[in-house]
Amino acid sequence: MNNQDELKAAAAHAAVEMVESGMVIGLGTGSTANYATRRIGELYRTGALTDIVGIPSSIRTEELARELRIPLTTFDQHPRIDVTIDGADEVDPSLNLIKGGGGALLREKVLAQATHKNLIIVDESKMSARLGQKWAIPIEVIPFAVDSEEIFLKSIGGKPLRRETDDGKPYQTDQGNYILDTDFGPIGNLDELAGYLNDRAGIVEHGLFLGLAAAVIVARESGIERMER
Repeated sequence: MNNQDELKAAAAHAAVEMVESGMVIGLGTGSTANYATRRIGELYRTGALTDIVGIPSSIRTEELARELRIPLTTFDQHPRIDVTIDGADEVDPSLNLIKGGGGALLREKVLAQATHKNLIIVDESKMSARLGQKWAIPIEVIPFAVDSEEIFLKSIGGKPLRRETDDGKPYQTDQGNYILDTDFGPIGNLDELAGYLNDRAGIVEHGLFLGLAAAVIVARESGIERMER
């Protein structure tokens, strides 16, 4: 592993220490979250964790969890999640987040809103004085509305870019939607921007995760830092 991978793994392992036997666990998506899922699978395999079930936030995470033989469940069986461990693309000092770089923002937000305690794991490169300084906001839109929402996002100061696959085709989420990665620059009023995005019928979900993180575990060169809301 390179140094950044080592930091991601360190943050993930620190978060998994807070997982207990008998819990319903939300399994995040992305390179950092994968370290947590693999650690949970390891502890379950050795018997250090027992009687757990997971709810994955994407098809990719579901496939990984099945490969690790982590028992999976659904909201129908377990409508409330005890703890979710997930990554983030950018984190501000108030623990607000930008998420969705991996394309799973809709399911990730569903899990976050159904979770008692959301643990966010990042390496220090993800920390930012203000959201939007380092990362565009992923905005998931229905294909029917992509042109209309692109015009709308430009009208409120955004610079949307349609996400594509490596072969130049439109990227589609697990729900079959498109993503407009929209650069607003450093965002002054997060709640106001979230309100504009929430009011648009063609926008299914956006990557602003405001007030949802209970704690952020940051892996720094100097060690692990835990920030709590």
